[in-house]
Amino acid sequence: MTLSANLAPIAMAEHGTAGGDIGAGTPMIQVERLSKAYGDGFQALKEVDLTIRRGEIFALLGPNGAGKTTLISVICGLVNATSGSVKVDGFDNVTQYREARERIGLVPQELTNEAFTTVWDTVSFSRGLFGKPKDPAHIENVLRALTLWDKRDNRLLELSGGMKRRVLIAKALSHKPQVLFLDEPTAGVDVELRREMWEVVRGLRDQGVTIILTTHYIEEAEEMADRIGVIRRGELVLVEEKSTLMRQLGRKELTLHLATPLDAVPAALAGHDLVLTEEGHALVYTYDVTHLDEGTGIAGLLADLEATGIRVKDLHTRQSSLEEIFVNLVRERT
Repeated sequence: MTLSANLAPIAMAEHGTAGGDIGAGTPMIQVERLSKAYGDGFQALKEVDLTIRRGEIFALLGPNGAGKTTLISVICGLVNATSGSVKVDGFDNVTQYREARERIGLVPQELTNEAFTTVWDTVSFSRGLFGKPKDPAHIENVLRALTLWDKRDNRLLELSGGMKRRVLIAKALSHKPQVLFLDEPTAGVDVELRREMWEVVRGLRDQGVTIILTTHYIEEAEEMADRIGVIRRGELVLVEEKSTLMRQLGRKELTLHLATPLDAVPAALAGHDLVLTEEGHALVYTYDVTHLDEGTGIAGLLADLEATGIRVKDLHTRQSSLEEIFVNLVRERT
């Protein structure tokens, strides 16, 4: 049975929108001028503005201590903000806490499951915390979708770390939330299980659930996210479409494999900022992707190579990964 069949309907099945008149064009999460300061003076969040669209996967990246978990905790109503506001599906998460919170499912970073409780009981109990009536069929669907059905009678202490992570997701989905927060959801999970879990996330997004995730596995954000935000020292320094971010901030490398090795870059090619690699068998030319439409100088480079008598037997390009872009962004703002 497919995930869609298992979990349908999971999004917006038990919730209306604020006042019943907010349509799909209304942001699912609206954060305005959000700040959080602690008693010792530490400023965890600084005037954060953020809009999360309905049905998107939004990845929040940042180094340790940047404010990722604090931001999620404030949005979920677990931590009080010093100033600013948060709306979830149009509901203020302070003055309309119950309405806002019941729309949110949170998968925390830490494994806090009750060791002696069975999988079925802990997931069912989580649904009850939101005042929802018992719904064994939905709990079964969630457990089957997360390949936990065969473990439903197992106590949590009997599960592997990866299975416990799945139980956390099941608990978060027990009350059919419209928004799912995943705070480092695959930390400590092996590669195969991580891939399987992301298939579940894709299936939820396809059902209309809005996904917000933090992760240290940047390749996950590169593969999964529609948009990416970068937070540093409590400030949201960038929010952009993933494709736009990689196009604007990425760089490309053109590697030219030479028919005959060189001892050094010829003076006639000095203006092209080439690097000689592979013991003289290759030249590497780096250029900004943003200049692609304006002409990167590749045509001129190839003409100059021909003029100097250097023959190229092969060439290939490589674009910066999201990880390289992220590292450069954080470094530039240090």
